[in-house]
Amino acid sequence: MAGDTTPGGRTIDTLLARYAESHRDPTNERIHFVCVPVIALSLLGLLWSAHPLAAAAVATAALAYYWKLSRPFAAGMLVMALVMLGILAALPPIAVLPLSIVMFVLAWLGQFIGHLIEGKKPSFLDDLRFLLVGPLFVLGFLYRRFRVAY
Repeated sequence: MAGDTTPGGRTIDTLLARYAESHRDPTNERIHFVCVPVIALSLLGLLWSAHPLAAAAVATAALAYYWKLSRPFAAGMLVMALVMLGILAALPPIAVLPLSIVMFVLAWLGQFIGHLIEGKKPSFLDDLRFLLVGPLFVLGFLYRRFRVAY
């Protein structure tokens, strides 16, 4: 998707608007506000169980992408990544993999139920970048609520 912006617009605004097109139903939104962070945590947990540096490397790569899109969003995602990595570090190592698998499966099930309710397919089926935009959609809700510009 080269030229990903509307005239005079920012890429982040375009991506969030496109993501929102399949996330308008209030129930689906609520499901996403729970399941998207759980998926992010579980994905980091799966990587952590292979090696903590793998989780840190993927989080760093995602943060670089967020930095290009929006520095305020990157800052918020840095806080979230640090919290999630801290949670994983605090868990008994033997618990990380099974817990991550269960969370990953249940959260994705929730996501697909939300999209059944919405009546629209998940955005990432058209563009894999939306796997990274989902957390920004959730964070954007918090930013708007607390009047934080992004």
